[in-house]
Amino acid sequence: MLDDELTAALADNLDDTFERLVRAYQSRLYGFALRQIGGNPQNAEEVAQDAFVRAYRALQSYPPDRVRDLAMRPWLYQITLNVARNRHRRQQLAVVPLDGDGEPQEQEPAAAETERPEVVAGRFEQSAELEALVAGLPGRYRTAVVLRHVEGLSYGEAAQVLGQPVGTVKANVHRGVRLLRDALADAKHTGDVIAGTPKRRN
Repeated sequence: MLDDELTAALADNLDDTFERLVRAYQSRLYGFALRQIGGNPQNAEEVAQDAFVRAYRALQSYPPDRVRDLAMRPWLYQITLNVARNRHRRQQLAVVPLDGDGEPQEQEPAAAETERPEVVAGRFEQSAELEALVAGLPGRYRTAVVLRHVEGLSYGEAAQVLGQPVGTVKANVHRGVRLLRDALADAKHTGDVIAGTPKRRN
């Protein structure tokens, strides 16, 4: 069902239509969450479920005209991204041991540090090497590249998800793509396995 038809149906009868919204987007939001939180299927499923819960509660509070005017795809991705980021922040919070000296101890590194998103669209060939390279991009580039070239959002939709100007999103996507091209070129020339350490770039 097209998004405009779906939003119209949601505005008319949220409870009867919401399951159709879930069926239409559950695999996409799950895949997006999986790339954002480090490839852990259980965490990704929880993020996607939480995103749908938040979406339902928001739709309950919106008047019908606002629901009809929603840009559904970027709105859902934005909710999912916010849930994933909040989970990541909670994982990074210091914890105080119950039987220690009161000094906070940091948790294990958050899963997002080892994200391995699966690139399946655009000009890029799917491979474990490329997934690792995308995962190694700085966050602002990685999320922009994934939204544009993996999830297939337009620059305008990605800008809505990220809360950034379209020009900023374009710049981050182009910079991320250039970093990937450079890294792929380096890998072809060097094998990228010298002493098991990938070549670093500034």
